[in-house]
Amino acid sequence: MSWIDRVTNLLRPERLSRDLDVEIDTHLGERTDDLVAAGMSPLAARAEARRRFGNRGRKKESAHDVDTLAWLESVAADLRYAVRTLRNSPGFTAVAVLSLALGVGANTAIFSLVDAITLRSLPVSHPEQLLQLDQGKPNNNVFTNPLWEAVRDRSAGFTSAFAYGDEQFNLANGGAVDFAQGLMVSGGFFDALGVRPIAGRLTHASDDVRGCTPMAMVSAGFAERRLGGTAGAVGRTVALDGHPVEVIGVVDPRFSGLDVGRRVDIYAPLCAYGALSSDPGMLDGRSTWYLNIMLRPNAGMALPAVNAQLAQLAPIVYRTTVPGDWAATGRHSYLQGKLSATPSPAGVSDLRDNYRAALTVLMIVVGALLLIACANIANLLLARATARQREMAIRLAIGAARRRLVRQLLTESLLLAGTGAVIGVIFARWASRLLMGFLSTQDQPVAVDLSINARVLGFTIAIATVTGVLFGLLPAWRAARTDPQSAMKAGGAVRGAMRRGLGRVLVTGQVALSLALVVSAGLLLGSFERLVTLDPGFQRDGILLTVLDFTPTGLKDHALVTVSAQLLQQVRQLPGVSSASLSWTTPIARGGWNDFVRIPGYRPVDMRDSLANFNQVSDGYFHTLGTPLLAGRDISGDDVAGNRSVVVINRTMAMKMFGSASPLGRTFTTPAGDSASPPRDVIGVVGDAKYSRLTQPAPPTGYFPVGIGGLGNSTLTLEVRSTRPFAGMIRDITRLAASTSPAITLRFTTLAQQVSDSLTRPRLLAALGGFFGLLALLLAMIGLYGTMAYHVTRRRSEIGLRMALGAGRLRVMRTVVGEANRIVLIGVVLGIALALMGTRVLASLLYGVTATDTGTVLGSAVLLLITGAIAAAIPAWRATRVDPVQALREG
Repeated sequence: MSWIDRVTNLLRPERLSRDLDVEIDTHLGERTDDLVAAGMSPLAARAEARRRFGNRGRKKESAHDVDTLAWLESVAADLRYAVRTLRNSPGFTAVAVLSLALGVGANTAIFSLVDAITLRSLPVSHPEQLLQLDQGKPNNNVFTNPLWEAVRDRSAGFTSAFAYGDEQFNLANGGAVDFAQGLMVSGGFFDALGVRPIAGRLTHASDDVRGCTPMAMVSAGFAERRLGGTAGAVGRTVALDGHPVEVIGVVDPRFSGLDVGRRVDIYAPLCAYGALSSDPGMLDGRSTWYLNIMLRPNAGMALPAVNAQLAQLAPIVYRTTVPGDWAATGRHSYLQGKLSATPSPAGVSDLRDNYRAALTVLMIVVGALLLIACANIANLLLARATARQREMAIRLAIGAARRRLVRQLLTESLLLAGTGAVIGVIFARWASRLLMGFLSTQDQPVAVDLSINARVLGFTIAIATVTGVLFGLLPAWRAARTDPQSAMKAGGAVRGAMRRGLGRVLVTGQVALSLALVVSAGLLLGSFERLVTLDPGFQRDGILLTVLDFTPTGLKDHALVTVSAQLLQQVRQLPGVSSASLSWTTPIARGGWNDFVRIPGYRPVDMRDSLANFNQVSDGYFHTLGTPLLAGRDISGDDVAGNRSVVVINRTMAMKMFGSASPLGRTFTTPAGDSASPPRDVIGVVGDAKYSRLTQPAPPTGYFPVGIGGLGNSTLTLEVRSTRPFAGMIRDITRLAASTSPAITLRFTTLAQQVSDSLTRPRLLAALGGFFGLLALLLAMIGLYGTMAYHVTRRRSEIGLRMALGAGRLRVMRTVVGEANRIVLIGVVLGIALALMGTRVLASLLYGVTATDTGTVLGSAVLLLITGAIAAAIPAWRATRVDPVQALREG
């Protein structure tokens, strides 16, 4: 017995009657008790209660419940009939359900990502009260520690204020790095958010004293993975960048930080930054921007009042934190700084900022895909309705109401939609895990909760219901208008039913939407292909990168340069190494350093025109990366060892700041407070190379010898070009680094991988765009096939008559294909117009192609025309197989 039969058995009239009797007896018992309390005997009270209330209650309740029962019985019957009907058409059912599953599943997968990244509030106390502090603009929200302390000391007008900054802790003591994602947090961080520990304790505002003892709070996941469980984690010691720190508490697992997409393992007090950082002056740095600040306003304080208070606070805060080493113009600009707040119930997320536009585009794409699927199923239902006209006619002839037929057919379409939605949710779960793979990189794994919560489930149920009604209403309405007398003829052909071309309109719209999706996919794939194949100004293949962290060694400045140069020479002696070098950063490494330059005779129109990017490199850097030397000479080992103030510039900087004159022998300086740095002598010019992003033109760039520039970093990158397998090179470099100093920690990657990781968003868009484009093509083929199959079936008598009068099979086939081509051609024309309007939203996501690229649009149109011809070929061939005698008899 099926579950439908079990449900309907519970709703049989006799079962309801028994239940109703029990209900009425209970009702009468209550009335009897009231009469007994009024002085009647029990027997007389029961008789009186039955006389007064029994029949009236039974009549009233029975009529209502019998109506309800009848409705439920009819719904159950419709459902049973729909199951049998769809089960008897397995091909149609499979195609319909699969189409809907893909459409609903794609929408659910993308919406779950949108929900997790942009809609879901933080799992903290009253997230709607959280305000993000910024410098007058929403995306300008990073502050220095002196600014934070100035705001904190003047935050009496707020319930709470706290600051936090991203950090990456190395847990290894020498050798390969072992990174854990962390946060440096102010003392009131956890109390302000209402986050509690599940073991030990968390820091409080009273702990927030400059120079506090380093301590760590860990996530429950980290405690389970690394510390043997939450019970024994408290009191354990972890090494954070070589500093032993005691674990004082385990954070509630429901909380994973304020940056959506970034899983935090370790929290450390901000007041201990000086003891944990290689830069002891980190907390006093007035030019070191790394903190986010959040506020909770006092009860009843509206956002305009908050911003009014911050506007009054801003001049005081900036005046007390002016960087002393800035030039006069820079200090004047600093003093103009503003403060404002924006609601931030969902926290702050780089992932959200980077993918907001992409997610908007993907939601539009999957929405269009769902419309195509709906049109596709509607076409299939219209084609299928032809075969069911006799059935509908018989039901009408024996007294069925047209409204009843509409409800029966809508039940079938809703059953299809529900089944497709269930399979779609399973598909969405798989697709969500696939999306996480696209979003994560080697160095930056993305952790987003894509579980199906109430909002996502409600979204899926809503779109399943809407789509079921959307694609089922038109076929149901058409079927209900069937003329019983015409349909009861031998063939049941209804010539007038579809002459208005509703099916053609649907498939035309389907082709138009499909073309828009194919054009979008072509643009995204073309953009990604250009990014992958462009010349970045360096050779990305065959280069092993080793990030050397000297922080645990305590080496700095000239001593660090000396030790790293010795290690470099040893690496160059390894078998298979063709070249090797050191640098402060490598191309597309998400790091950067820029400054204004002062060149005698150069008068920029805008101050930003004198901004240049910089790097520190050793001798052999340009040879290792394959960047050509265009003029002058390269940086030499003597330049590095002698700490010479020389610089090599790229072609863009030479042309922009020195014009047509040779830059060789010229000098420039960079600001150093109210004075300037020592003059930098230009000794060479190299080709342009991408700096931090492949999508941006190569900026004006200068290359100093390692150790020049005053950055004071303890991390360098070793670039090695080798013909040997990288696995052997990694073992050799690890051995050499350990022999130099066991405390040096190393992280290995390749330049090709680094560049590939920078293409995460274009790769995601290209992959999903291509998949959805192919799916749209497939659905368009199915839709056109369904329409033409219906067309051939409806015109069966006409085709038979034509063939009986001498029309050849080739002519019949050409007629059918020609009609299909006309439908596709109209759809293509509409689709081109739709694509030209709709693809403008892609403009900010494209590289190397325009949103109206002619080649892509025309190529997509040709592809749709070919697809349409293929889809029409089978119905056209079937038209040629019509038996004229049988067709004329049916007509």
